[in-house]
Amino acid sequence: DDIAKATKDWKGLRITVKLEIKNRQASVSVEPTASALIVKALKEGPKEKKPKNTPHFHHGNVTFNDIVEVARIMRYKSMAKEFSGTVKEILGTASSVGCTVDKKDPKDIQQAIDAGEQEVPDE
Repeated sequence: DDIAKATKDWKGLRITVKLEIKNRQASVSVEPTASALIVKALKEGPKEKKPKNTPHFHHGNVTFNDIVEVARIMRYKSMAKEFSGTVKEILGTASSVGCTVDKKDPKDIQQAIDAGEQEVPDE
């Protein structure tokens, strides 16, 4: 019951559920992955059933601000020294999900960050 209540916002997406048990009382917390957060930012409905071994691509566009918000959420899991590195990690995930960022390929935005053409906020 608790797991169903905690995960109803994530219908159709695979997420990690963390169970903490203290004194025989279980508490449920949701630990979303970067790809789940990006798909949620796309605001797509739950995916429909397809035959096995058929890839599912998410065609859509997210804003750079959405990417920065996802990077802020995922910062504690990131191994990057600086926040711009975390943003680039999330852009790589957006590339593998198959969506665009501000109507551009995420890899182009990663190169723009490296070149200093794209501003990344500090945290």
